Amino acid sequence: MSLNKFEVVITVIESGSLTKAGEILGLTQSAISHAIASLEREFGFSLLTRGRSGISLTSNGERLLPYMRETLRCHERMKQEVFAINGLEVGTVRIGTFTSVSTQWLPGILKRFQDQYPAIEIKLMEGYYDGIESWIQTGEIDFGFVSLPTTEDLEWIPLKKDQMYLLVTEEHPLYKEERVHVSRLAEETFIMPKTGCDNDIQRLLAQYQIEPRIKYEVGDDHAIIAMVQNGLGISILPEMILFRLPANIRMIPLEGEHYRSLGVAATSFAKQSPAAKRFLQCVTDWVNEQQA
Repeated sequence: MSLNKFEVVITVIESGSLTKAGEILGLTQSAISHAIASLEREFGFSLLTRGRSGISLTSNGERLLPYMRETLRCHERMKQEVFAINGLEVGTVRIGTFTSVSTQWLPGILKRFQDQYPAIEIKLMEGYYDGIESWIQTGEIDFGFVSLPTTEDLEWIPLKKDQMYLLVTEEHPLYKEERVHVSRLAEETFIMPKTGCDNDIQRLLAQYQIEPRIKYEVGDDHAIIAMVQNGLGISILPEMILFRLPANIRMIPLEGEHYRSLGVAATSFAKQSPAAKRFLQCVTDWVNEQQA
């Protein structure tokens, strides 16, 4: 039984095709097919099935996939420990992130980390809150940036309180207000982030039992800003997203303490690989310095 075969199966599932998996792993499609067939012979049953929608796991494959991922993670951790014992800093760290963190934090963090540990590879997967939590739980990533609170089965470390702001155009009656109470938004036409993209706003409105007139639900923060800019409604977004706003939009503080809590989450921080622990330390140091 070969670890390389586990990697082939996982890559095929994550990429969605034999051809893409071959490109990622530097193997021919024939070699990919051979590896899968060989593993299926060893196990005595099929792992993958091919249908109109593409390649998917069989029920037996679904049962074994978590074990394959955990086996590869354990092997990666052991390999990194061996290198660490020999005074070498190498390895691969897989991280889940979302747009505002990718834009505002990661360039600085990655630059510092690469300067300190040039042989450690960082792989990023960008998504929404719920997707990142799912990737952590399934083992597709080592840890991820999240909005807290997260699911109960994950460990988390808080990093920053990101203040929420109301966005209105200069034509809106609230434009000149210094602060706005959330209760005043009950009758407003609202541009809402899609569920799973940004749950903080839903929590905020639910806290005040407000059901605004939601005109659009959008997954992209910059699309929300563009809709507000064109007078299609108002919205609430966290400060880290609100850079280089159009000239006709004003960000107004909300009365009270309203913010999203950003952090990192993992199934276990104690079981992280040496490379992942070093990157996590770099993250916390960099964010703390920026806030100081």
